Amino acid sequence: MSAATVLETEGLVKAFGDRVVLDRLDLSVDRHEVVVLIGASGSGKSTLLRTINLLEPIDDGQILLGGEDISDPRVDADRVRARIGVVFQQFNLFPHLSVLDNVTIGARRVHRTPKAEAEATGRRLLERVGLADFAKAHPDRLSGGQQQRVAIVRAIATNPELLLLDEITSALDPQLVGEVLDLVAELKEQGSTILMTTHEMRFAEHAADRVVFLSGGRIAEQGPPAQVLRDPQHADTRAFLSRLTAR
Repeated sequence: MSAATVLETEGLVKAFGDRVVLDRLDLSVDRHEVVVLIGASGSGKSTLLRTINLLEPIDDGQILLGGEDISDPRVDADRVRARIGVVFQQFNLFPHLSVLDNVTIGARRVHRTPKAEAEATGRRLLERVGLADFAKAHPDRLSGGQQQRVAIVRAIATNPELLLLDEITSALDPQLVGEVLDLVAELKEQGSTILMTTHEMRFAEHAADRVVFLSGGRIAEQGPPAQVLRDPQHADTRAFLSRLTAR
């Protein structure tokens, strides 16, 4: 594992009963790199992210974060999760808390950041994404796209080593997708390290440093976006992309 590598999985295996979802999967993500996972439903994309965040135990292999074996069962899972920012398909905002409290709760409760400091950071980030006026509002006052932007701000408020984004636009109306993906593109420009899943191929082509195609729990193909998406070498990749364009 090089000094520039933030995340590495080695021989990762995860099964649900007799169904193997991750099959000896090896993957690395370097610092400041944006890696986009693509693949059909059931290919292992979301399960991979859940194992990295220690929400699913693995059956074999290793997960290294910053060189530390976080898959060791003796590891404090909460301490590891404090180093990772996660945004899932659903916004998972606390409905009884204000937008600002949603954004700062991780910094205050997990990282023990003083309230004034956490709120100053939260307000600055909300200003950056155009939501400063909603700081005291509750999530039900916001559109889906605004709620997802708040969820992303919450994930980056603690300056995580790694950001995991799992199909963050799938629950949004089409007209709201762009505003969320614009924020991810901005995070890329600012040097965030991101591993994400998406079905937005146009976004993957423009924002990713590397596209990884998963098939049957394995990496079938990976490389620069232009190569994987425009000139795929693997038959499974070609079939997957042709199905998308046929919709």
